[in-house]
Amino acid sequence: MDNFLLFFEEMPTWQKLVWLIFILGGFWILEGYYALVKFNYNKWEHAKTNLLLLGFVLLINLLFGILTAGVFIWMNKSNFGLLHLIDLPIWAELILSIMILDLVAQYFVHYLLHKVKWMWRLHIVHHSDLQVDTTTGTRHHPFDFILRECFALIAVLITGMPVSYYLIYRLLSVFFTYFTHANIKLPLRLDKALSYIFVTPNVHKFHHHYKLPWTDSNYGNMLSIWDRLFGTFVYEKTEEIRYGLDILEGKESNRIGYQLRIPFNRSIISKN
Repeated sequence: MDNFLLFFEEMPTWQKLVWLIFILGGFWILEGYYALVKFNYNKWEHAKTNLLLLGFVLLINLLFGILTAGVFIWMNKSNFGLLHLIDLPIWAELILSIMILDLVAQYFVHYLLHKVKWMWRLHIVHHSDLQVDTTTGTRHHPFDFILRECFALIAVLITGMPVSYYLIYRLLSVFFTYFTHANIKLPLRLDKALSYIFVTPNVHKFHHHYKLPWTDSNYGNMLSIWDRLFGTFVYEKTEEIRYGLDILEGKESNRIGYQLRIPFNRSIISKN
């Protein structure tokens, strides 16, 4: 187990980037064969906006990586955090850490992004995509992503987890982000069965429906148990889903400048 954790702790940046490209590219290809929705769009033109936003995300990751390293150094010296107060096997610590990260840095902050007015204005960018596919997972306003990174650090401080647990979570998060946004059609029985524990493509597609109440449901990224526990879980017919938001003009969906200005555009009337 120690060697397994050491592998992730010492994983170089280029391998993490290869993982991202492999997952994103893999689901991009699968969409061409097992599409849930047959979009009439230029796939590359659509991806351009989302990949430009990914560039901002990668830059923020680099900057937060420095801050995160400092946090882990301090925790190692101070023995701060929940895991230093309880005695669990390593595998149980790892699972607990991933669950807390998923709850705080994914479900909870995502819930706030929908419920707090100024945070929602940042999150509108993610929901403005009219053709939800795997690249939509990269579609975050830079300030939206910064908030997510801050909550991830809060979860790290709560647990006092070692850096290897955190890096495993980040790699899993990349997989689920592109998996759940991917425009792929799983067999319905398989999707439903998986959805009792994990967030599946169908589950997350309801969250991207253009109207309430579906927009305010299915906040999870990896685990669906949080939505089930807090009463925000929805599973209906995917044929009824229409992507985008009813407060935006669809023609601006792929204009990067417009998307970056959305949080400050007072002509957009927020639901809140």
